[in-house]
Amino acid sequence: MDKGVGPMVIDIDGTPEGTRPPPAPEGRTRRDVARGLRTGALATALAPLLAAFRAPGRAPDRASFDRTHRGRRIQGTRAADGRWHVTVDGRPLHLMRRADGTWLSMVDHYCSYPTPLDAARAAADALAPGERLRAAGTEPRHEHAGGRHGVRA
Repeated sequence: MDKGVGPMVIDIDGTPEGTRPPPAPEGRTRRDVARGLRTGALATALAPLLAAFRAPGRAPDRASFDRTHRGRRIQGTRAADGRWHVTVDGRPLHLMRRADGTWLSMVDHYCSYPTPLDAARAAADALAPGERLRAAGTEPRHEHAGGRHGVRA
Protein backbone atom coordinates (compact mmCIF):
# COMPACT_ATOMS: atom_id res chain seq x y z
CA MET A 1 0.00 0.00 0.00
CA ASP A 2 1.13 3.49 -0.78
CA LYS A 3 1.34 5.80 2.15
CA GLY A 4 -0.03 9.34 1.74
CA VAL A 5 -2.38 8.50 -1.05
CA GLY A 6 -5.93 8.51 0.10
CA PRO A 7 -9.12 7.69 -1.67
CA MET A 8 -9.96 9.87 -4.67
CA VAL A 9 -12.80 12.28 -3.93
CA ILE A 10 -15.22 12.98 -6.75
CA ASP A 11 -17.50 16.03 -6.78
CA ILE A 12 -21.21 15.81 -7.39
CA ASP A 13 -20.77 16.62 -11.10
CA GLY A 14 -18.37 13.69 -11.56
CA THR A 15 -15.11 15.63 -11.79
CA PRO A 16 -12.28 14.80 -9.45
CA GLU A 17 -11.88 17.26 -6.62
CA GLY A 18 -9.34 20.00 -7.30
CA THR A 19 -9.52 19.76 -11.09
CA ARG A 20 -12.30 22.34 -11.58
CA PRO A 21 -11.10 25.87 -12.53
CA PRO A 22 -11.51 28.49 -9.85
CA PRO A 23 -14.68 30.61 -10.06
CA ALA A 24 -14.43 33.90 -11.95
CA PRO A 25 -14.09 37.04 -9.84
CA GLU A 26 -17.36 38.86 -9.19
CA GLY A 27 -18.59 40.87 -12.20
CA ARG A 28 -15.79 39.73 -14.52
CA THR A 29 -17.41 36.95 -16.51
CA ARG A 30 -16.90 36.55 -20.24
CA ARG A 31 -20.49 37.64 -20.75
CA ASP A 32 -19.81 40.91 -18.89
CA VAL A 33 -16.67 41.55 -20.92
CA ALA A 34 -18.50 40.83 -24.19
CA ARG A 35 -21.34 43.13 -23.13
CA GLY A 36 -18.85 45.91 -22.40
CA LEU A 37 -17.16 45.45 -25.77
CA ARG A 38 -20.52 45.60 -27.58
CA THR A 39 -21.48 48.75 -25.68
CA GLY A 40 -18.16 50.38 -26.56
CA ALA A 41 -18.50 49.42 -30.23
CA LEU A 42 -22.04 50.80 -30.33
CA ALA A 43 -20.95 54.08 -28.74
CA THR A 44 -18.09 54.38 -31.23
CA ALA A 45 -20.44 53.73 -34.15
CA LEU A 46 -23.05 56.25 -32.94
CA ALA A 47 -20.63 59.07 -32.03
CA PRO A 48 -20.44 60.56 -35.57
CA LEU A 49 -24.22 60.41 -35.91
CA LEU A 50 -24.77 62.15 -32.59
CA ALA A 51 -22.18 64.79 -33.48
CA ALA A 52 -23.97 65.44 -36.79
CA PHE A 53 -27.23 66.14 -34.98
CA ARG A 54 -25.62 68.52 -32.51
CA ALA A 55 -26.82 72.05 -33.17
CA PRO A 56 -23.96 73.79 -34.98
CA GLY A 57 -24.73 77.30 -33.75
CA ARG A 58 -24.61 76.50 -30.05
CA ALA A 59 -20.89 77.16 -29.61
CA PRO A 60 -20.15 80.62 -28.24
CA ASP A 61 -19.40 83.13 -30.99
CA ARG A 62 -16.47 85.47 -30.84
CA ALA A 63 -17.30 89.11 -30.19
CA SER A 64 -15.82 90.26 -33.53
CA PHE A 65 -13.91 89.22 -36.62
CA ASP A 66 -11.93 90.99 -39.34
CA ARG A 67 -10.81 88.72 -42.18
CA THR A 68 -9.97 88.81 -45.84
CA HIS A 69 -11.73 86.10 -47.80
CA ARG A 70 -11.02 85.73 -51.53
CA GLY A 71 -9.98 89.34 -51.81
CA ARG A 72 -12.94 90.72 -49.88
CA ARG A 73 -12.70 92.25 -46.43
CA ILE A 74 -15.24 90.75 -44.05
CA GLN A 75 -15.79 92.47 -40.70
CA GLY A 76 -18.28 91.72 -37.98
CA THR A 77 -18.99 92.87 -34.45
CA ARG A 78 -21.56 91.64 -32.00
CA ALA A 79 -23.55 94.39 -30.31
CA ALA A 80 -24.63 94.36 -26.68
CA ASP A 81 -28.13 93.21 -27.72
CA GLY A 82 -26.64 90.10 -29.37
CA ARG A 83 -27.14 91.26 -32.96
CA TRP A 84 -24.31 91.06 -35.43
CA HIS A 85 -23.24 93.98 -37.62
CA VAL A 86 -21.39 92.49 -40.58
CA THR A 87 -19.87 94.24 -43.57
CA VAL A 88 -18.34 92.97 -46.80
CA ASP A 89 -15.94 95.51 -48.30
CA GLY A 90 -17.43 98.15 -46.00
CA ARG A 91 -21.02 97.57 -47.10
CA PRO A 92 -23.57 96.12 -44.63
CA LEU A 93 -24.62 92.50 -44.94
CA HIS A 94 -27.95 91.67 -43.35
CA LEU A 95 -27.86 88.40 -41.35
CA MET A 96 -30.74 86.55 -39.78
CA ARG A 97 -30.63 83.96 -37.01
CA ARG A 98 -32.72 80.86 -37.62
CA ALA A 99 -34.63 79.00 -34.93
CA ASP A 100 -32.05 76.18 -34.94
CA GLY A 101 -29.25 78.65 -34.12
CA THR A 102 -27.74 78.82 -37.61
CA TRP A 103 -27.32 81.97 -39.71
CA LEU A 104 -28.30 83.02 -43.21
CA SER A 105 -27.68 86.17 -45.23
CA MET A 106 -29.74 88.06 -47.75
CA VAL A 107 -27.16 87.28 -50.44
CA ASP A 108 -27.20 83.52 -49.88
CA HIS A 109 -30.53 82.91 -48.17
CA TYR A 110 -31.02 79.31 -49.26
CA CYS A 111 -28.30 77.85 -47.04
CA SER A 112 -27.69 78.07 -43.30
CA TYR A 113 -24.29 78.47 -41.71
CA PRO A 114 -23.10 77.71 -38.16
CA THR A 115 -21.57 81.15 -37.49
CA PRO A 116 -21.97 84.72 -38.78
CA LEU A 117 -18.43 84.50 -40.20
CA ASP A 118 -19.35 81.43 -42.24
CA ALA A 119 -22.48 83.18 -43.54
CA ALA A 120 -20.41 86.24 -44.50
CA ARG A 121 -17.86 84.07 -46.31
CA ALA A 122 -20.63 82.37 -48.27
CA ALA A 123 -22.09 85.78 -49.18
CA ALA A 124 -18.66 86.92 -50.39
CA ASP A 125 -18.39 83.73 -52.46
CA ALA A 126 -21.81 84.38 -54.03
CA LEU A 127 -20.89 87.87 -55.21
CA ALA A 128 -19.56 88.00 -58.76
CA PRO A 129 -16.11 89.54 -59.36
CA GLY A 130 -16.42 93.30 -59.17
CA GLU A 131 -19.93 93.09 -57.71
CA ARG A 132 -20.53 94.77 -54.37
CA LEU A 133 -23.34 94.80 -51.86
CA ARG A 134 -25.72 97.74 -52.12
CA ALA A 135 -24.94 100.65 -49.86
CA ALA A 136 -27.24 101.07 -46.88
CA GLY A 137 -30.46 102.86 -47.78
CA THR A 138 -30.20 102.27 -51.54
CA GLU A 139 -32.35 99.15 -51.70
CA PRO A 140 -35.13 99.55 -54.25
CA ARG A 141 -38.54 100.21 -52.76
CA HIS A 142 -41.26 97.75 -53.60
CA GLU A 143 -44.63 99.38 -53.20
CA HIS A 144 -47.75 97.28 -53.53
CA ALA A 145 -50.47 99.07 -55.45
CA GLY A 146 -52.95 96.24 -55.45
CA GLY A 147 -53.78 94.05 -58.40
CA ARG A 148 -52.46 90.68 -59.36
CA HIS A 149 -48.74 90.76 -58.59
CA GLY A 150 -46.71 88.74 -61.01
CA VAL A 151 -49.71 86.81 -62.29
CA ARG A 152 -50.24 86.77 -66.03
CA ALA A 153 -53.66 86.46 -67.52
